[in-house]
Amino acid sequence: MSEVFEGYERQYCEASASLSRKCTAASALDGEKKKQKLSEIQSGVEEAESLIRKMDLEARSLQPSVKAGFLAKLREYKSDLNNVKSELKRISAPNARQATREELLEAGMADTLAVSTDQRGRLMMTTERLNQSTDRIKESRRTMLETEELGVSILQDLHQQRQSLLHAHTTLHGVDDNIGKSKKILAAMSKRMDRNKWIIGGIISTLVLAILIILYFKLAH
Repeated sequence: MSEVFEGYERQYCEASASLSRKCTAASALDGEKKKQKLSEIQSGVEEAESLIRKMDLEARSLQPSVKAGFLAKLREYKSDLNNVKSELKRISAPNARQATREELLEAGMADTLAVSTDQRGRLMMTTERLNQSTDRIKESRRTMLETEELGVSILQDLHQQRQSLLHAHTTLHGVDDNIGKSKKILAAMSKRMDRNKWIIGGIISTLVLAILIILYFKLAH
């Protein structure tokens, strides 16, 4: 569906309903009030024509699969606007009230009014459907915003967890460095102890040898 076309369509339906009410009101007026009301109706007709032109351009720019449906709607709206123009012309004519009474006696006028009423009924139904579509779109946008907020919250939590993991990694790296230093110190101490063992062993061996030599000389004499 084209949201642009639906927007123009909604505006046209509202304008058409307003024109219908103004035509009915103008039929019962006289003098300056009637002229003022007719001027308002004429302005409304020009606005409705502008909306139809916009809908026509938008419909013709769509894909062929959806274009036909929109053009069919557009033909109904053009027919409805022509009926409004005919009504405006009839009301604007001199002795409009007398002409109205005469036209209402004709069967053709009765059929025209019936068709116009049916078209306006369809327009009102279309307006209702468009309003429902608008409500659904608003609800979808609200859900999308809530989902977006939830996504942002999750991303923030993930960022905090990442910072915690980086901090833990840094701490572990420091511990690894300390363990490495400790291993080096222990290795140096082990080497020093081994060297001290050899030195002590040498001293003991020397003392034992000296004692044996002294005992030998004493026993020999």
